[in-house]
Amino acid sequence: MHESRPESTDPLLEPFHLKHLRLRNRIMSTSHACGLEEGGLATERYQAYHEEKAKGGIALTMFGGSSNVAPDSPNVFQQLYVGDDACIAPFQRLSERVHAHGAHLMCQITHLGRRGESYAGDWLPTIAPSAIRETLHRSIPKEIDLDDIQRVIRAYADAAWRCKEGGLDGIEALAGAHLIGQFLSPVTNHRTDGYGGSLENRCRFGLEVFEAIRERVGANFVVGFRYVIDEGMKNGLDFDTCLEIAQRFEATGHIDFFNAIYGRMDTMLALAVDNMPGMASPIAPWLERAGQFKAAVRLPVFHAARIADLATARHAIKAGLLDMVAMTRAHIADPHIVNKLAAGQEPQIRPCVGATHCMSGHRPVCVHNAVTGRETQFSHQIQPTPLPIKRVVVVGGGPAGLEAARICAERGHHVTLIEATNHLGGQIRLAAQASWRTDLVGIIDWRQSELDRLGVEVVFNTYADADTIRAHHPDVVIMATGGLPDHAWLDGHALATSAWDAIARPHGPSRETPKEILIFDGSGRHVAMTAAEGLATQGEQVTVIAIDDALAPEMNYAERVIWKKRAYELGITVQFDRRLLSVEQRGNRLVGTFENEVTGTLEERTADEIIYDQGTAALDEIYNSLRHESNNGGVTDLDAFTKGLAQPAAASPGEFALYRIGDCVSSRNIAAAMYDALRLCSAL
Repeated sequence: MHESRPESTDPLLEPFHLKHLRLRNRIMSTSHACGLEEGGLATERYQAYHEEKAKGGIALTMFGGSSNVAPDSPNVFQQLYVGDDACIAPFQRLSERVHAHGAHLMCQITHLGRRGESYAGDWLPTIAPSAIRETLHRSIPKEIDLDDIQRVIRAYADAAWRCKEGGLDGIEALAGAHLIGQFLSPVTNHRTDGYGGSLENRCRFGLEVFEAIRERVGANFVVGFRYVIDEGMKNGLDFDTCLEIAQRFEATGHIDFFNAIYGRMDTMLALAVDNMPGMASPIAPWLERAGQFKAAVRLPVFHAARIADLATARHAIKAGLLDMVAMTRAHIADPHIVNKLAAGQEPQIRPCVGATHCMSGHRPVCVHNAVTGRETQFSHQIQPTPLPIKRVVVVGGGPAGLEAARICAERGHHVTLIEATNHLGGQIRLAAQASWRTDLVGIIDWRQSELDRLGVEVVFNTYADADTIRAHHPDVVIMATGGLPDHAWLDGHALATSAWDAIARPHGPSRETPKEILIFDGSGRHVAMTAAEGLATQGEQVTVIAIDDALAPEMNYAERVIWKKRAYELGITVQFDRRLLSVEQRGNRLVGTFENEVTGTLEERTADEIIYDQGTAALDEIYNSLRHESNNGGVTDLDAFTKGLAQPAAASPGEFALYRIGDCVSSRNIAAAMYDALRLCSAL
């Protein structure tokens, strides 16, 4: 069972009474589709992920973002299904686990309406108030008829009952761009019957849903409304109208709280900028608006939208803007936020930097917490080694090296990190040069602080050759030297400029005559677009030519759409399906030869400068020079590695074991570097 804590003067640690529930503090996590469901059910990995937040001290973990109540609301982004009784037993197990740690839990139930997909699940037509296509999910829905309306209302009520049978403390129903919200909004509801036209009619479906839910679950169950307080779109629901609607729902007595959200969800840009903002948006962009909403309603108000730090969360509660403050993605970065806060360890909280990696197809994995979503295999609390303490030398202070050094030090080993430059961070320093990605430095800053706390020796301005490494008499050497821009594939590469160099060079004043610059994007990552943004901001004429058939396919949707927006704003031309083969000089101009990936035809393009990115080539020279001296031949046992188990005992007489991680192995991303370090070092 959980342990009680002494009373605190921190407003975040004050309890809150929601109906009959006593929530132990003011911090919660909102419902989200975490990507861990199996067959639409909350099985072991799903349960362990939410249990970890309960262990970490959270008051309320809401789960099941967009849990579907009916078969014509299909699973399109790894949601739960609450449309039949199969969900009850997993919910009972999840409830027991979360309650055992003193937290409460609720599920979000919904019908996607037109936000579904006609070719997912049972291949049923999507339904909506009116037959108006949704941009993001591409469905053209069937106009819902009266029989469907009654069927879906019953489905909502039955789903809520299943949640109650599952031992949950409550549910919330989602409006927004889902079916209830589609009825409310004049943009999506063009009906002329009793469910359309006037505000009263547009509210009718939602009011009937909540009436049916309350009748089915009774009074002693919490029912909430995740509710858009402003659609932020032309001809949509503005704040005043949303407030009037909310007061109509409040007056029925059927709901117990509002969970305030902002904006629309029917386009990729709206999701990334307004509804679920990332690092391209300011911190807590809609908090003040949510506070205005709270001041005008009687029911408790919750809210989440990039509330990533405790100072902002504390302000939200202390100023009376919210009753419960939701730090959803912050808990993906560190599920033990509350425990660390209560223990006076606030500097040890791993910060959410807003990278939105947790919103990608790999969700809920955090870009710099590889344990999240893998709780059945790894622990968020690194355990001290029961084996003899070792001397560990980590070479390279990029993300892989920093994380390896941190975990080894947490294990209790004596760790020395050797960095060739005068600063830590590696490629993250370059990545943070993008106008909207500066918060990435939080990944570095937190680890540097942790290394200081753990007593790791950090040696700067030292090229760690074999003699330097031997001088430390290591038992373990971890090479995390990263890579350098790969140019082996490019004929005439000496005439071209790497995107790294373009990003790193000082920005001068804009020229009277802009340079014509071609940037080849051969990786689909952030690098080419970061270079393009910097140069276009200086007034250069920039064209990005990509090998892929779309912009930045390695990124998640939130990142892609921000780069697309920046390209439009800065006048960057983007072309696709072309591979750069060679660069040559003709007079005072450069000529790039490209092959069209679709037609196979060759074409020449001239420019003042040609810049390239196609990932990195591993900096593995020192690693290779040490392999014959190591007791493992520099080999990482992949069976043990993938399971997070200790590497096999030494097979040769060498003095140290040698491993390599991150881009020193192959060109990948920050999350992969962190995962390498976790798998190698957590059992070292």
